[in-house]
Amino acid sequence: MITILARFKVQSGKETEAEQAVRDMAAAVQANEPGAVTYLFHRSQRDPNEITVFEVYADESAFSTHGQTPHMAKLRSAFGQVFDPASVKIERLERVAGFVRPAA
Repeated sequence: MITILARFKVQSGKETEAEQAVRDMAAAVQANEPGAVTYLFHRSQRDPNEITVFEVYADESAFSTHGQTPHMAKLRSAFGQVFDPASVKIERLERVAGFVRPAA
């Protein structure tokens, strides 16, 4: 499994556009990427302009495919217009313990 933690900030005044962009992205990943096991956007309670994305992919191929999708290209195009490109931080994580419960 491949786990990614990404963070970026919404440009001031672009909150509505940002929320729609991340909702559209999550829906597109869910509909088109069976190798994306988990794909969650969260807003920071400390800084409401900061978005964190928690992503888990079944394997390297699923992760690579994600980066080449039309919906990923669309989200990338929002950086500079809706999201602050200078704020982007992406980290690849290694799982050391834990579990995921199936959805009820």
